[in-house]
Amino acid sequence: MTRTIIHTDKAPQAIGTYSQAVKCGNTVYLSGQIPLDPATMELVDGDMAAQVRRVFDNLTAVAEAAGGSLADIAKLNIFLPDLGHFALVNEIMAEYFSEPYPARAAVGVASLPKGSQVEMDAVMELDNFDEDDYLDQ
Repeated sequence: MTRTIIHTDKAPQAIGTYSQAVKCGNTVYLSGQIPLDPATMELVDGDMAAQVRRVFDNLTAVAEAAGGSLADIAKLNIFLPDLGHFALVNEIMAEYFSEPYPARAAVGVASLPKGSQVEMDAVMELDNFDEDDYLDQ
């Protein structure tokens, strides 16, 4: 099976040896997103809610570049250094997703890149995927 690399300037560029997403068949693996502003590559200013929204916005941009949307996400992983933010993440997630919700894990971690307070990655399953829908985005 071929692997197709997904890239968009509407999400932060990779800050390491990885791609924003990789498509294998109709499955797209979205790399972890932290609350980086794609224009500045700096963490967004603001409170935890602003950070969570920026992460969902970054995931949205990568999902769209792959020809999908957040509605196509089958599995979402959330990483938090402080699980006390779990309720806030749930509240904001309801702004971005509607039922049926994806499968999900929320994991407490010691730290995240650049001192971020949240990171998320996802697995997306596409119907009728067409490579021409996302090339050169």
